[in-house]
Amino acid sequence: MNKKLIRVKEADSSDGKRLLSALSRRTFKIPEDIEQKVKEIVEAVQERGDDALCDYTSRFDCPGFTPDMLRVGQEEIERAFKQVDQHLLSALEKAKENISGFHARQLPDSWFQTRQDGVILGQMVKPVEAAGLYVPGGQGGKTPLVSSVLMNAIPAKIAGVERIILCTPPGPDGKISPALLAAARLCGVSHIYRVGSAWAIAAMAYGTKTIGAVDVIAGPGNIFVTAAKKLVSGAVAIDMIAGPSEILIIADDSAKAAYVAADMLSQAEHDPMATSILVTTSSRLAKETSKELEKQLEKLERAKTARSSIESNGLILVTKALEEACQIANTIGPEHLELMVQEPWALVPKIRHAGAIFLGPYSPEPVGDYIAGPNHVLPTMGTARFSSALGVETFLKRSSLICYTKEAFMEDAEEVMRLAETEGLTAHKQSVKVRVE
Repeated sequence: MNKKLIRVKEADSSDGKRLLSALSRRTFKIPEDIEQKVKEIVEAVQERGDDALCDYTSRFDCPGFTPDMLRVGQEEIERAFKQVDQHLLSALEKAKENISGFHARQLPDSWFQTRQDGVILGQMVKPVEAAGLYVPGGQGGKTPLVSSVLMNAIPAKIAGVERIILCTPPGPDGKISPALLAAARLCGVSHIYRVGSAWAIAAMAYGTKTIGAVDVIAGPGNIFVTAAKKLVSGAVAIDMIAGPSEILIIADDSAKAAYVAADMLSQAEHDPMATSILVTTSSRLAKETSKELEKQLEKLERAKTARSSIESNGLILVTKALEEACQIANTIGPEHLELMVQEPWALVPKIRHAGAIFLGPYSPEPVGDYIAGPNHVLPTMGTARFSSALGVETFLKRSSLICYTKEAFMEDAEEVMRLAETEGLTAHKQSVKVRVE
């Protein structure tokens, strides 16, 4: 008897409860041997700079790589822009317009307030001076991740970051996909470097002769990139530690199994570790979706990856009510949440934890990945409970402003000294006392 592709369970059964409990406790752990290797790579880049970058790039990406190949020249960027198919360029431009429009709404203002006693308080919002964006190679440049360029570069630009650099690994011939270079040019990113993996993250964090250090590093990557971002965090800010892709679909009897299966597979094809879950009130839909998954898998180029993901991490839970489905979604806190129900807006107030929410049958997750406008860099592994999508704020910092008049100072002085004395900080108390005497 053939093994069933996906597990189908009643949500309130012992198996359903056990699987849900495991999902709520899921974590993304980086193996110790990889962490150690990445630590060695980061230290090598700190010590040997460009030479280390060239050594690693020659070994893993482009044999015979030399320091003069690190920076992508402006002529190459312009040439790539002219090479790109006009239909792709048009799609990139439309995506840029939508992403820019959405993220422009995120830009916060600096503000000031004046109290009655003359004290002026405020918050000054400023961009970081430099941001480093990482874009994976995409199967040696065969599948350039152009959307990653747009989703990271556009918020940084809107934030007002003066220096934005982009690192991406070269192919064996030393080249970078023209589509990726065109996307970078479209976003106004001209500092592009042929360097990838953990050594690229180290270079952006600590700087080399060719690559200047940055303040924030953002962008997706494999486990080596993720480990490197975790290691350098603190020396620089990072967007997030992201785990494998996730999707959870809440569906009722109005949903089409073909749509549901297609959307589950859209995440499963990313990675064998990706998680695809359907929570439905319809036993019919559960059965039909299970069949559709098998049917649609046969047509996928990445069928092996998607099958492994669905077999290992796919799950269909059947619930008695949509309220219960929402509770399950909140327990899991998925990266992507689709509400494929007759009245999706009625469920929105019940959702507390999700990276992005897609409403209705014609809002599949891929429109969010590419063109809708909101960012596709989202919290995974349940971290939507306390974190948010990458956005303009990723590239901003806040400074508080405090300005007292003499009169206001004298009014607050006694309380400040009392609080400082309580905490045993006598120098704090003296800083106020010397002005009172």
